[in-house]
Amino acid sequence: MPLLDQEKFTQQLLYYLGAFAGGIPFFVLRDYAKETLSLRWRSWMTSYYMKRYFNNRTFYKIQSQSIIDNPDQRINDDLSAFTGTALAFSLTLFNAAVDLISFSNILYGIYPPLFIVLVVYSLGGTAISVVLGKNLVNLNFMQEKKEADFRYGLVRVRENAESIAFYGGEENELQLLLDRFRRAFDNLSELLIASRNLEFFTSGYRYLIQILPAAVVAPMYFSGKIEFGVINQSVSAFNHILSDFSLIVFQFQSISAFSAVIDRLGEFDDLLDGNESSLSSQNDTVDEINIIFKSRSSAVSSNGSLTQSDPCMVLEILNLTLITPRSGNVLITDLTLELKEKDHLLVMGPSGSGKTSLLRALAGLWTSGTGDIIYHVRNSMQLQNANVGSDGPSNMKLEGKEVLQSSKQRRDNGIFFVPQRPYMVLGTLRQQLLYPTWSEDVHHSPNNDAESTDPLPFLSEVSTSEGVGAKPEMPSTAELVRVLEVVRLGYILPRFNGLDSMHDWASVLSLGEQQRLAFARLLLAKPTLVLLDESTSALDEANEAHLYSQIEAAGITYISIGHRKTLHKFHNKALYISKSELADSTLRNWELKPTSQISAEESSPFSS
Repeated sequence: MPLLDQEKFTQQLLYYLGAFAGGIPFFVLRDYAKETLSLRWRSWMTSYYMKRYFNNRTFYKIQSQSIIDNPDQRINDDLSAFTGTALAFSLTLFNAAVDLISFSNILYGIYPPLFIVLVVYSLGGTAISVVLGKNLVNLNFMQEKKEADFRYGLVRVRENAESIAFYGGEENELQLLLDRFRRAFDNLSELLIASRNLEFFTSGYRYLIQILPAAVVAPMYFSGKIEFGVINQSVSAFNHILSDFSLIVFQFQSISAFSAVIDRLGEFDDLLDGNESSLSSQNDTVDEINIIFKSRSSAVSSNGSLTQSDPCMVLEILNLTLITPRSGNVLITDLTLELKEKDHLLVMGPSGSGKTSLLRALAGLWTSGTGDIIYHVRNSMQLQNANVGSDGPSNMKLEGKEVLQSSKQRRDNGIFFVPQRPYMVLGTLRQQLLYPTWSEDVHHSPNNDAESTDPLPFLSEVSTSEGVGAKPEMPSTAELVRVLEVVRLGYILPRFNGLDSMHDWASVLSLGEQQRLAFARLLLAKPTLVLLDESTSALDEANEAHLYSQIEAAGITYISIGHRKTLHKFHNKALYISKSELADSTLRNWELKPTSQISAEESSPFSS
């Protein structure tokens, strides 16, 4: 007999070890599959939201109009939380449904009244949990916002460290950050109190129920109707079904946090779809500025016939009235001018008069107002390529889903923009020079062979527009080195070990060096028209004159914004814009003159 017992024990032990060996891979692979599915889902949603975020320049509208807070957090943190939590809840609900079906028959077969008591108890507990925890959703929503605001403040300090140090603003920044953290702390304290109150109920709910099945079934045992083992069986089935019915009670805090994530993503999603009225602000009540592209060789008239266009014309502005997007203030009234090849326009005026806003309108960033901006592009074939899916072959209105598409068309058709503080991309010095004209080629050329086998192809699709016009051939390394020499930046090559070194270029290059690098981009892109927004403000007069001579020699027409009198000699036309402070906004607040008539004047270029 002892030998027989030992053999049985050994047999059961082997069964256990076999089940153990088979169970571990199953559970590990199950969790791995769940996390992999969550990651792939997050990857797809990130790509989906990012494309919509950049489409139609929504990212610019969000930032410039302060429509919603922290879109970066919604894309990164909220999408990650949504996919992981949604998948976990889905599997939990599936397991609960299977568990509920399995044990309901057992419990109902033992004692039907006990099953009814269970249903009533769980439903009542769920209702009380909802009442006690109704503030948790809003508190979680606000906690996400306040934590993101605090994190954004820290990022701002990192990005503006030098300016803060020059100002000696450490104490001020410290106080601002502590205030933001205090707001997050206060909200979290309220969240903890609400969670504590809910936990009082859920703890009592969870432990009080432990004695209920035994108390209900015990009289049947004492009367001899059931055996003692049935009590344990009913308690086990009761607890299983209670857990299934009480998912909301036990998971309410997690559900409330998940609801806050859904609310934030829902708000963001509505904005990206253009369903939120704040996106367009007051623009619904005004007309929009038309951006029109015409071929230099020919244009299509309204009746469909071909008409000759002035081959020397570059830009026409017709009856342009520019209004601020949110407040509706009139900046420029009824502006009309034309710019031909080798015409160079200097835009002048006091601060706040709308000089940069005019460039925003020319770039299609602001469409609030009335009038037409007509670009005469290089050739009709490029125009046809650029207008795929547009309203017609000869014009396009920048509105709805066509805004970003038209922006790319503007760049591909030879209209370039250089801001006062150039944007330094994350990448090598080579990528700085090739941005934005060849940025897609740089990112895709090394991976062309792998694209077909990419398990996540949606992460490789970076284009947000369909219309792609012609562009120059990508420059060689020798051409990149040569253009750096042209803008007097050749010395940075040995300083940073060549074109393929990686640095935080906005930090390691001075503003003057960044501006010269922006001119290198311009000379490489060889546009027809360039818009310069105080693009030489950080340069000395010698470097300024050198750069203007280079773009003049390249045959590029340019429009500049600037205050220096030294700029007059590089332009043959000057547009002076005064502040529109009169009650009658129909009065013209601009004047156009040759620069030769204003170069000797000391104060305002134009008489009042």
